[in-house]
Amino acid sequence: MSQWKPICAVDDIPVLGARRVARDNGPEVAIFRNAENEVFALIDRCPHKGGPLSQGIVFGRSVACPLHNWTIALDDGCARAPDEGCAQRFSVKVEGGTVSLDLDELNALALHPASGVV
Repeated sequence: MSQWKPICAVDDIPVLGARRVARDNGPEVAIFRNAENEVFALIDRCPHKGGPLSQGIVFGRSVACPLHNWTIALDDGCARAPDEGCAQRFSVKVEGGTVSLDLDELNALALHPASGVV
């Protein structure tokens, strides 16, 4: 059973934008909000060159990396063809206007930057 950590209100995330969540033991997590008020969370690193996805442009259910314009799907974190690679995805729960992330995932997933980022 998941333990959820409240992070912010949905309204604290800009529409078509992101908010960054710092972690004590790993890279930041980006929480995205699209035009339909859907909320997604990914590690704040593009799988290509490690660009900050939180600074990218959100469109539909994707974000464009600000460094090289790779399209990363927000629902699974994977780059769209012809590009390859995935950014770690985090589980999100929105309840009563509050965005929460899975505490176990925050403490365990993507703690160390990928050494093989090309």
